[in-house]
Amino acid sequence: MTLTARCIAGLTSLLLSFGILAAPMEVAGVKLDDPVELHGTKLQLNGAGIRYKAVFKVYVAGMYLPKKAATPEEVYTMAGPKRISITLLREIDSNELGKSFTTAFTENAPKAEMSKLIPGLIRMGQLFADQKKLVAGEGFTIDWIPGTGTVISVKGKPQGEPFKEAEFFNALVRIWLGPQPADWKLKDALLGK
Repeated sequence: MTLTARCIAGLTSLLLSFGILAAPMEVAGVKLDDPVELHGTKLQLNGAGIRYKAVFKVYVAGMYLPKKAATPEEVYTMAGPKRISITLLREIDSNELGKSFTTAFTENAPKAEMSKLIPGLIRMGQLFADQKKLVAGEGFTIDWIPGTGTVISVKGKPQGEPFKEAEFFNALVRIWLGPQPADWKLKDALLGK
């Protein structure tokens, strides 16, 4: 490799590490912006992938963090705003989606925290039931905003009051990153593997 080629490769690598050349990523036709801004903080796309159920593509998920994380523990303990973005690839009954999230939530949440999380879990299930259905291309975000709580927005509109407990956001993230994730390949993709 010539000196010029090494310099260009090194400069490109440096710029990528600073996020200067970051660009939208596309997964299954869904564009994921990188970076996004949440509550005055730029978040970078940590990873993104497709949630499969059997052989069917259900949705594209992306995880945005203030800095890269390679393990679930890094995500749970990281300070600052965080986002999970979901874009549907097929029409789905929102009640069914809420039930599958509730199941994954209870399978992955620490048992010692469950009694504290049940009221939020019931409210979240109702939030999705109220939507009736979501169609391909529609989506929602789950945002952790320090000092505010977890804000769930459907089709870009916040739904109800924030969930105040940090444990609630982490329990939601465990749907995808927990010991029994919704989809193992998606877990790896969200962690940038």
